[in-house]
Amino acid sequence: MLRLRCAIAALRRRRLLAILAYCLLALLLLVVGRAIPRDPLTSIRTALLAPDFEAVHVRVVLDQEERTPDPTDSAAPYGTDVSRLITLTSESDLLARRDELIRYIWRDEGFPQQVPTLITEGITDADFSSLDNLKRIDQITIVMAYGVNSIVYFFHPERSNHKLMIYHQGHRGGFLLGKETIAYFLGKGYSVAAFAMPLLGMNNRPVVELPRFGRLRLHTHDHLRYLDSATFSSLRFFLEPVALLLNYVEQAHDYQSVSMMGVSGGGWTTTLYAAVDPRVAYSYPVAGTLPVYLSAEVEIGDYEESIPAFYRIANYLELYILGAYGQDRHQVQILNYSDPCCFGGIGYLSYEPAVIEALTALGPGSFEVYLDTTHHDHAVSETARLVIYGRDSGH
Repeated sequence: MLRLRCAIAALRRRRLLAILAYCLLALLLLVVGRAIPRDPLTSIRTALLAPDFEAVHVRVVLDQEERTPDPTDSAAPYGTDVSRLITLTSESDLLARRDELIRYIWRDEGFPQQVPTLITEGITDADFSSLDNLKRIDQITIVMAYGVNSIVYFFHPERSNHKLMIYHQGHRGGFLLGKETIAYFLGKGYSVAAFAMPLLGMNNRPVVELPRFGRLRLHTHDHLRYLDSATFSSLRFFLEPVALLLNYVEQAHDYQSVSMMGVSGGGWTTTLYAAVDPRVAYSYPVAGTLPVYLSAEVEIGDYEESIPAFYRIANYLELYILGAYGQDRHQVQILNYSDPCCFGGIGYLSYEPAVIEALTALGPGSFEVYLDTTHHDHAVSETARLVIYGRDSGH
């Protein structure tokens, strides 16, 4: 108990030092006539309000002015030969690799064939009821193993373009955080299916019985590792809701195309899901992933983003190819140059040519990276929405 109190006291002292450092920085900038950067203040405010401040990473960004990307920042760290990391050599190899990913995620059960059974049509939600071009919202509740659920909002437009956009929120919380993006695509005539990651937003955090560990409430993704075994992978919680939604869509609707986008952890989900299900024709992960040789320089990421056995089957470069490969399939990876969280900069220049070259050799499909230099947040910007809509409406 004494050690715990000492540890907490130390964390509080570090947090106080961070606040004092920012105050000194702000004073200095005022003296020299420079603008105070917004993101450090936001980070410190988050640290002050967060009940679990041990999990908060306070990141003070001293200068977030617009900068021109420096091509010298694009080299692969430590001389990594990126092309040699891509081992997909033929269509049959690619399809076999996809099957292997599916076996890892769903084990002997195979790719999900069932459809959701808990569908409530025409719900009322004050947070979304005033959206332009909204005809109705259906709530779809998907219940998975261990009682873990996923609550999906299916937004139907009054004036439809007969296209479906799947929107997936990330680690920050529920899809209410993506309201602007949902409203944007709904306003353009899309049906929009909105998801949150497992255990986040409206999704539950059940108590589970683990034979070797006891009873545990699942409230972080790191807890999911205790469910993994030779016969079960918790990765299914991230992808299965989208699979069941698309099974339902195939039965109940007739869309001209299915697109998927997501931000942060939702961008990661978009990358993985497009790799295992070619029904997603056009995918747009935003600030979601980088190859391990780049991301490991800062932080590998959450549990689901760093499972070596899974990513040995297909590393991120190969997942990009799997998500883009196929007739009339396309993936646009959007990265925020000045992202205060992760995946910023121009390290993508070290792998984009190699991914395009490998994809071209395999056959149809296209891949590109769009660098968003218009903002300083870990988010989907207005520019990103315009880019996605422009690419998507061109198909």
